[in-house]
Amino acid sequence: MIRALRYQYLALIWAIFVLILCDMPLSPDEGGIKWFEGFDKLTHTGFFFVFTVLLLYGKIRQQNSYQYRPLTIIKITLLGAILGGGIELLQWKVFTYRSAEWWDFFCDMVGIAMGVFSYVLLHRKTIYEKTH
Repeated sequence: MIRALRYQYLALIWAIFVLILCDMPLSPDEGGIKWFEGFDKLTHTGFFFVFTVLLLYGKIRQQNSYQYRPLTIIKITLLGAILGGGIELLQWKVFTYRSAEWWDFFCDMVGIAMGVFSYVLLHRKTIYEKTH
């Protein structure tokens, strides 16, 4: 467990950063900055894309190879879903100045899917280059 955390420190720092930013006031009446409509959804997608990529990067460093198993992808997806769901629960029950929305969670999952897709796509390219 501790050995795995050694390789996942970037993802852990990013998760804490995301947790803090997602629980800050967003609207101008609550002390936040005025952004364009949909900015919140875009940031959720980007935050979770980066989180997924950092988790996959840590796994690559831990294994010292680009090999992956479907179970690893499932675990990373579940971990991202737990973080996204936890943030929405905190926004719903603790940080009531923020609104918990299903669309935010959906955007979290889109970011995770984008990260996994890009990893699988790049992984296939690496295998193809090694065989040809």
